[in-house]
Formats: sequence, structure tokens, C-alpha cells
Amino acid sequence: MLEVLSPGFLTTLQDLGRRGFERFGVPVAGALDAFALRAANALVQNPPECAGLEFTLSAPTLRTWADCLVAAAGPGVRLWVDGRRIPTWMAAFVRYGWTVRLEIDSGWGYLAVAGGIDAPPLMGSRATYLRAGLGGLEGRALQAGDVLPLGAPRCADFFGRAGKSLPLESLPYESPQLQQVTLDAIPGPQEGAFTPAALETFYNSAYTIAAQSDRMGCRLEGPALEHAAPADILSEGISLGAVQVPADGKPIILLADRQATGGYTKIATLASASLPRLAQSFPGGAACLRFRRVSVEQAQADWRALLGRLERAAK
Repeated sequence: MLEVLSPGFLTTLQDLGRRGFERFGVPVAGALDAFALRAANALVQNPPECAGLEFTLSAPTLRTWADCLVAAAGPGVRLWVDGRRIPTWMAAFVRYGWTVRLEIDSGWGYLAVAGGIDAPPLMGSRATYLRAGLGGLEGRALQAGDVLPLGAPRCADFFGRAGKSLPLESLPYESPQLQQVTLDAIPGPQEGAFTPAALETFYNSAYTIAAQSDRMGCRLEGPALEHAAPADILSEGISLGAVQVPADGKPIILLADRQATGGYTKIATLASASLPRLAQSFPGGAACLRFRRVSVEQAQADWRALLGRLERAAK
């Protein structure tokens, strides 16, 4: 078990999301940076879909009530175990009664524990969807005094696994010193609803992330995009990373807590391999965003290559 000593600002249970229920209006939810959660799970030999902790702005402090194996992930995350600094992106052995303390500078952080956090699943997922109070632990963020049960670990040798780490070249993140983040984008289903000038603007301008951004969507500040046809369409399903553009011309990139359907034109959809870089660009990031047009085939190949590098590095 894990006991929450200090919950941090917004720490929730997340996995890869609640899939198959969007036709009933239930959002997928799940980790905002799914790659970082996958990486943390891989380090402690969990399946990718195991539930871990997601946090931002300030991070939790926990006490372990069993020997366990943990891994922290996220470019802005720091981890201490029993008062000793442990590198991020590395598996660490934790003895019964020790304290696990996390810190975060920017973006989103994750903690995985061997066996996963064994909260009761709802519709096949342990992901927390705060807007509706669904999933996770009573549908809410963690509080001091919460006790989190752990599942049975796949890893049979905590000592042997401790110290396993991921090399930086297996990760998809930009250097924190860079002032620009480039995101690959696939042409959207309503690309024809925008003027040629709008397409030129979208792929050749810099955008910043608005303060109103959250787990549902990332609002962008920058040049407005002109529609050649009405901005409103018949509502249709919304994919992760869809870039919808309302009548004001300001793009919104839809994320983990996105609505199931939407009625605005979509100029593009972010490639899956770019989503981790976007997630880690807020809150607290200062980089501007630029978009690069890619084909569906290229986006698929890049995602497979990224997951392949993670699988090989985590063995």
C-alpha cells in the first residue's frame, strides 16, 4: 500500500484511458502524457495500461507500507526515496516504511509502482475524470491520508531491476533550453474549410499556450485562422490531438479529457509522437509551438518507432 502524506496540487490516478464508451458521451480521460506513464510502467515491468499517479505544479509525498519498486517519469520531475535523490526515468527499490517524495518544475509528472495502483476499475479503467467525478479514487484528486492499494507485481526481483534506466535518446522530449517546440500535424478532416492563407499561417507561425488550457484542451494564442466555410459543422467524434478552430480563428488542441463529440472545423490532428512534447509544454513552460505538416503514414511510423525504442530500452 501507499499512504498519501501530502497530495500535491492536483494528483490523480490515471491509466491509458476509458475506451469504448465515447458513443455514450463518456470521455476517454487517462494520462495527459501517455508516453511518460508508459515509460514509468515499463521500468517497473508493468503492462502499459497499469494505473499510476499523475501530478502537476506541486507533487505528492508518499509512505510505502510494503517493499516495492517505483519509477518517476517526466522531464520536470525529481524523486527522493528515504531522503536520497534518485534519477528520473529509473527504477528504484523502496523498503517498507520509507518515504517517496516527488517535486516538479513544469509539465506533468508520473509515478508508477510495480503491480500498479489497484483502485476499483470503472468501465474497464482506473482513470480519473474530475469534471464528472468518475474513476480513480472516488472520482477526485488525492488527499492527505488516502491509502492506495497495489496490485500483484510482475517483477519478481526488485533488487535486480532497481537501477534500470532509460537513455535520453529513447525519449521524445525537446531540451528544456529550447525556446521552440515543433509538433507534427496530420491534415484535418475539414482542412478544406480554411483559406489557403489560413493553412499557410498555421504551418508557418509561432503559437503560445494560453493560461486557460487544461486537461481537456490546449488553447493557443497567435495568428487567427480564417475560415473559407462556416466554422460550425454537424457534431462528430473528436480524436486525441484534434486541432479545432472556432469562429474566432483561435486553435484549440483537444487532449485527454476532451468531449466525445464536437461541432467545430478541425484544421489538423497532432501526430501521436508529438503529443508528449505538447503535454510537457504546459503548465510552466515558456516555449512557443510550431507545426509541421506530415502524412498519416509518417505519423504512424514515428509512433511505432518511439514505442519500439521504449520497449528495447526498458528490457
